[in-house]
Order: sequence, then structure tokens, then C-alpha cells
Amino acid sequence: MGKVLNVLTSRVIYAMDPLLKSKIDPKRVPEHVAIIMDGNGRWAKSRGEVRIFGHMNGVESVRASLKAAREIGVKYLTLYAFSTENWNRPKEEVDALMDLLVSTIVNEIEDLHKESVQLMAIGDIENLPESCRSALKEGVEKTKDNEKTTLVLALSYSSRWEILNAVKDIASKVKTGVLDVNEIDSAAFEKSLTTAGLPDPELMIRTSGEHRISNFLLWQMAYAELYFTETHWPDFRKEHFFEAILSYQQRERRFGKTSEQITEN
Repeated sequence: MGKVLNVLTSRVIYAMDPLLKSKIDPKRVPEHVAIIMDGNGRWAKSRGEVRIFGHMNGVESVRASLKAAREIGVKYLTLYAFSTENWNRPKEEVDALMDLLVSTIVNEIEDLHKESVQLMAIGDIENLPESCRSALKEGVEKTKDNEKTTLVLALSYSSRWEILNAVKDIASKVKTGVLDVNEIDSAAFEKSLTTAGLPDPELMIRTSGEHRISNFLLWQMAYAELYFTETHWPDFRKEHFFEAILSYQQRERRFGKTSEQITEN
């Protein structure tokens, strides 16, 4: 019965696609959306497949999310693709993920370029295999002048790693006289983050029913709205993305102010 209900629910959601999109206020679309793509392994396991099968099917969800973002005017889409903690997974899974990353970039880069999507990467990129670094470098270079949408891949990334590196960078600048201690503020700190130059995410989406942010953009998401869905990442489609946007638009973003102050402004 559960499987039947899931199928029926999916059909209803897909049927509502035009209605969902039409409800979105184009003036209140978040500039930057970040996604924790969770549930690939569990999705595969529920089908009697190995974990990499879920990651492979998750590529279509990336396409769908990027297309949805482009359709409604989201300028930046950041995907948590591989964390520093993920290096602790079984070697065969890590190797398969790296191969999938390379093949996906190679296969998708022409379409990204045609759609004026700029590819970027954040994280400890130097820790990736040479094949991955090469594919990323080529993709980033090819799309560097594209301006419609920016797709940011967080690879070998963790926020604690990023923040510690930023602290070291600032300490080095102070030590060498490049930066005065009294000049250290939020703006100076953000210049030392891997996301320097990018706006902070206004919305973070996490799939698969987990309710945590898992060491992802801790500094940048200080004021982000959080949206959690039970849908596993390989099943995530445009309709789910639009649902998250609608949820975001129903919330009041106060940034420490009162509701009355927001209304007055």
C-alpha cells in the first residue's frame, strides 16, 4: 500500500507542475539556493542495488534542479556533492563517485555552456584525483564568462575546514602586515572563504528526511531558510524544487527585526 500511495502522490505532484510554478512570486525568488543531495544510497538499497546506482540516478535530479532554478530566475545553485567526511567511505564507493564526477562533467559541460551556466567549485579541490581536477578546471574555464546561472559544486568540502583555512589565511595576513587586526570584520573574513564573491544562500534544501546541515556552509547559512523533504535525491524533480521555493516565499525573513518593522518597510 505504501508504494501505491507514493506512486499516486508522485503523479499528483507532477500533474500540479504548471500550478506550482504559477504560484511562485517572481519578485521573491531567492538569489541563491543550496542543496544537500541526500538519500542516494538508501534509494539504491531499497531497490536491491549498490549505492553507486543511486548516485548515478541522482545526476538526473541535478539536471532537473538546475532547469527549475533557471526557469524561475535563481542565479546561484550550490550542490553539496562530496564532503571531506565522505573520504571515509569504502574505497570502491569513493573511486566510483570520482569516476562518476568526471564522466558527468565531461558529458554535461557542453549543455551547460549552451545554456549560459557558469560552473564553479568550492572545497579542498587539490585533494581530488588528478582526473577530477582536470575535468573541473576545463569546465570552469570553458564556462567562466557565462552569466545566466552559476552552478557551484561543493567537493571535498566541509565548513569547519573552510573556516579554519580562512582563520589561517587572515592570521598570515596579519603576521605579514598585509592586514591590521582592527581591520578584521565580517567582510574581511568572507574574502578568505572559498565562497568569496558569492551571495549567501537564502534557502537550503535537504532531501531524504534528515534534519541537519552536516557541516555545510555554516557561516554562509546564518540566515538561510531551511527546507527538509522526505524525498530521496534520485526522485527529486522540478516539482519538488518549486515546492521548496513556495515554502520559502511563505516565510517572513526578519533578520532580527520585528514583524511590524518588516511590514512598515
